[in-house]
Amino acid sequence: MTFITVNAQTMYDSPASPNCTYIHPARRGKHKIFIGMAPGVGKTCKMLDEAHRLKQDGIDVVIGWIQTHNRQETAAKAIGLEVIPRKIIEQDGLRFTKMDLDAILERQPQLVLVDELVSADFLGLNRGKHYEDIEVILAAGISVYSTINIQHLESLSHLITEMTGIVVQEHIPDRILDEAAEVVVVDITPETLEERLLDGKIYPIEKMEQSLQNLFQHRNLVTLREIALREVANKIEKKEFREATQLNCNGHSPVEYVCSVHERILVCVSSAPNSLRLIRRGATLAKYMNASLYVLFVNNSDHFLTKEEALHIQTCGQLCHEFKGEFLQVYGSKTSEEIAKIAKSYRITQVILGQTGRSRWQILLRGSLVNQLVRSLTQTDIHIISET
Repeated sequence: MTFITVNAQTMYDSPASPNCTYIHPARRGKHKIFIGMAPGVGKTCKMLDEAHRLKQDGIDVVIGWIQTHNRQETAAKAIGLEVIPRKIIEQDGLRFTKMDLDAILERQPQLVLVDELVSADFLGLNRGKHYEDIEVILAAGISVYSTINIQHLESLSHLITEMTGIVVQEHIPDRILDEAAEVVVVDITPETLEERLLDGKIYPIEKMEQSLQNLFQHRNLVTLREIALREVANKIEKKEFREATQLNCNGHSPVEYVCSVHERILVCVSSAPNSLRLIRRGATLAKYMNASLYVLFVNNSDHFLTKEEALHIQTCGQLCHEFKGEFLQVYGSKTSEEIAKIAKSYRITQVILGQTGRSRWQILLRGSLVNQLVRSLTQTDIHIISET
């Protein structure tokens, strides 16, 4: 089992004092999320293991909500941890249970465990999802450990449906993951997860065949695993970029290049007619690689665009936006330098250029744009697309 940690840090400074009177949180609680590709990878067990370790270190830990799904291994790991009793709601002759938010706030632990972020509480109450209750808990200065499966992330639901055919009904906003102090991928191979399913360790035997026909198809597990690993890797990358940018803003030496995990495509266009073809080629590559798309036009300060050229560049921008890309326009007399600046700033991994129309004498006199970029962008792949 593999664990990938983002922004690992000490979430607690000292054990809670039993004689301490709660007045106002000195700071917001910290949120740690255990994320996986599917049910059964071990998110809840990993969360409980860490909770036991913290309890031994003197941290005041309670269980706010846990869903064992009748898994003996999970239930056994919860033994020894204080459980906040669930609130019982009766309506129309039916009985429901929900996480008792008020009891948690009154108890004031240092850490509360909330399993299954996407779980819905009893409908009709003020808050409908666990992640909404967690917002209140964090604001009270209480830290939270929680779990989630990757398919429930709102921005990925359409992609996952497109790639696996699985329609996800419940989601959490992306900001929950982005704002977390720490994110851990709990990862096992699809083969191991399939073995766990067949051994009856995830769902009862009567549900096994249905699971194998839906989420637990091998190709779906492979896809979900890749998406989960990429999503957390992207979070690491964003964090590094923010820190590097902050250092630069504070007067430290600027970061020339930050290694990129996610692919980022930069299409360089000009007033040449084949620019639209370059954008389409870049968009195809971006879709295939699940990459971000950028289109750049360097407006040479020594050259004034004609009306036709300006209209052409505007069309390039519109086509870029149709492909969900970001259109960039900069001014400068040295095209290669401007492209290199943008590529480093946006951590571009793939640059797409059109075949030059310059003569051999012009290349000899002014140098090749491709050669200049190769020397400047040593960690970036450069693609030259022919005019035909």
